[in-house]
Amino acid sequence: MSNENRRRFLQFLAASPLAGAAGYGWAQLLPKSRVSDPAMWAPLEAINVFDFEPVARQNVPPAHFGYMASGIDDEVTLRANREDFLKLQLRPRRLIDVSKVDMSADILGTRYPTPIVVAPIGGQKSFQAEGEIATAKAARAGNHLMILSTATTSGVEDVTAARGAPVWYQLYATNKWDVAKGMVTRAEKAGCPVVAVTVDRSGGRNQETLFRLQRTDTRECSGCHDRSSLQTNLRRRAMYQGLDVSGLTHTQSSAMTWDFLKRLRDTTKMKIVLKGILAHEDAVLAVQNGMDGIIVSNHGARSEDSGRSTIDALPEIIEAVKGRMPVLVDSGFRRGTDIAKALCMGAQAVCVGRPYIWGLGAFGQPGVERVLEILRVELYAIMQQVGAPNIKQLTPAMVRRA
Repeated sequence: MSNENRRRFLQFLAASPLAGAAGYGWAQLLPKSRVSDPAMWAPLEAINVFDFEPVARQNVPPAHFGYMASGIDDEVTLRANREDFLKLQLRPRRLIDVSKVDMSADILGTRYPTPIVVAPIGGQKSFQAEGEIATAKAARAGNHLMILSTATTSGVEDVTAARGAPVWYQLYATNKWDVAKGMVTRAEKAGCPVVAVTVDRSGGRNQETLFRLQRTDTRECSGCHDRSSLQTNLRRRAMYQGLDVSGLTHTQSSAMTWDFLKRLRDTTKMKIVLKGILAHEDAVLAVQNGMDGIIVSNHGARSEDSGRSTIDALPEIIEAVKGRMPVLVDSGFRRGTDIAKALCMGAQAVCVGRPYIWGLGAFGQPGVERVLEILRVELYAIMQQVGAPNIKQLTPAMVRRA
């Protein structure tokens, strides 16, 4: 964490009414206009995770910001991931002692102080110089489970050391078994207890927001990306180094079937979680094929523009597995109330992605720490308000469809 990042972060907080100081004005960091502000009548200050996004937008190059921010096609699913939380209402219970709240959660055999998980996002040095190392240090500060992306810009060994505890490894398997095996073997050797296999990226995608912002980026892309060939570019990425990537035409897994997962089970002692399950039929097959868990995910609305949110899909997955494996969920979570709703519906944990990248792009490690802290504080508060002194008391009866 650099002194400059810390200085700017403290200046950012100084604009909050809690700090009672003007200093380096928050408004100075904002674009001239802000679309869809949640409270247009209120001063723009550093009080929720959304406040980090416009700062990151100013700091991060247009193409990199566009890569992170975009969904695909009409971005219907991107909007649904947020809007569908409004279709759910919490039903608070009263006269319950919530003077103390225990937010701790068991996630595949390890106890964490909160069910808030740092989701896998690749290329984090595109948003801030320290990238995944800064994120890992922030996760360590709040003792959050962190899942590391295959597309990480730092090796799993260095990220694990920065986190100070094992991380999960997210796998893009490619269509070449030896590449997948090499990554999984390396992650297991680094101490990763779980591999989260992404199953929802089997083809191309039309990221229109990215393409539009790329046109406004005046930098020379070759400074970060070698466009001469996919193989040359991959050899520069941390987790592909030392692997034979000849013959690869893309990094996704268009040929993956249940046979791949059986082969993976025979290769590693790590637990296997499937990331990207949205249909109850696939959840049942995951149980039958001996998987250890599911992450209900639509890849942050970056895999297909079906229009269906993960919070809408979550109940049918919970019903299908019938408690036989843990279910996590990601995509669209921005508030403590969002997290509480998912926990009420039966999720063991919630993975958060874009908000901490906003924090990273805005202020580096201190920004990520603050984003995670805000979510913890909000979750604690809503658990008190609905009468749930611990996670187990966030029950299905506490949430209803509007």
